[in-house]
Amino acid sequence: MPVFLKLTCLSLLSIFVCIGCSESVNSSSDPSPIENKIMTQSLDQVESSVDAYQSYIDFFEEVYQKFEDEYYKPVSRQAFNRFIKLFDQKIYAELKTGGKSVDYIRWRSAAFLVDHLKSKEDIFSAFYPPKPAKEYEETALGKRIDLGITGEKSDEGYVVSHVEPRSDAYAKGLRARDQILKIDSKSVKKLTEEEVKDALIPLADSLTGLEYLSFEDGAKKQIDVLSKEYFKQTVFNVPVKVPGVFCFRLEKFNRKTSDDMFRFLQMAKKTNDLKGLILDLRNNPGGPPLAAREISAFFLKGGDDFAYFQKNNKPRAELDVPTIDDAFRYQGPLVILINKKSGSASELFSGILQKQGRAILMGTNSAGQVMLKSMLHFDDESMLLLITARGHHPDGSVFSFGGVVPNRRIEEDETDLVNYAATYLAYMNLQKKDN
Repeated sequence: MPVFLKLTCLSLLSIFVCIGCSESVNSSSDPSPIENKIMTQSLDQVESSVDAYQSYIDFFEEVYQKFEDEYYKPVSRQAFNRFIKLFDQKIYAELKTGGKSVDYIRWRSAAFLVDHLKSKEDIFSAFYPPKPAKEYEETALGKRIDLGITGEKSDEGYVVSHVEPRSDAYAKGLRARDQILKIDSKSVKKLTEEEVKDALIPLADSLTGLEYLSFEDGAKKQIDVLSKEYFKQTVFNVPVKVPGVFCFRLEKFNRKTSDDMFRFLQMAKKTNDLKGLILDLRNNPGGPPLAAREISAFFLKGGDDFAYFQKNNKPRAELDVPTIDDAFRYQGPLVILINKKSGSASELFSGILQKQGRAILMGTNSAGQVMLKSMLHFDDESMLLLITARGHHPDGSVFSFGGVVPNRRIEEDETDLVNYAATYLAYMNLQKKDN
């Protein structure tokens, strides 16, 4: 129990002793109603403080237990005990006297505890209160709940720049360059751009009426669009100056990345002029390792070992390359672009293809995040993000915290990396023809 709680209890005991003494001297002198109220409040406060303190300790034990059960390496009980001592001597008193709520004290202190328990090289494990936890989960999984429409307000309406392919708006015919005229019967002309954007992010499972002018045929159309959860598009085409070379930018990985990759690869193959491919994974924070495994099928031989994850001497979690029809695979020259913000699944994918001689990597070192990160939730909806396993190549070598090292180190401010890679691929094609 913290020192100040012990002192409070002693102070109350002193009050009772003094009252007892006064009664022995003058038994007719009973405590006044104010004195009774003071004593009652103090007792309640002490009881409440003791209960709150114990709830913190119980919660910290939960956090420690999740570390012990799930962390990728052994965790120190001594580190936990040192934290509890610091909590008793400093953290609790400072947060309490600062007027912080019980929830705030619990969550802020849990974040301190995580820092005490995780390894020095681990810069990723962290504690999240409920709201940030929900935001992180939506971002990490690549999910959204909205209408899937982005654009810009003009004098006549809202010009659509992108419609998410898996959104209800796309399913009902809305496309880029269409112009939204009304939202739920309200003229877009009378709304600010901020009001338009808010209207396009309604509550989940609600319907929003849209009237729009179709760019394709110039007709006015009306649709009712459902706000629902969907997986965001993750693959986008990037224009390249070199004929026959295509570039796809992967903004992140989610469960539908392989679907997006399939669609764009088929588009490139239909040109009958696919001489080289660039995958731009710069600034791609990653996503589920299984998403990286799935798209590897387009570039590696099916059935081969892809990678494995292992934690704390537990059995390996092995991943193989999925087998797909050769007609859907791309077996030509491949360049992958990476930088310090390429993390998790993006560097897992690029590192494996580099090691197997399937791709040339250009750019700068990746983030060094090839690990399995798990989101572990608590009853109060807060969350512990924990590294639960390190990523390994099939030969047993571990992915370094220093990141994947590119074959050709090129700083982004030195050149247009996409066109540099495209020129390289064109040169490789010429070399191939000469041989």
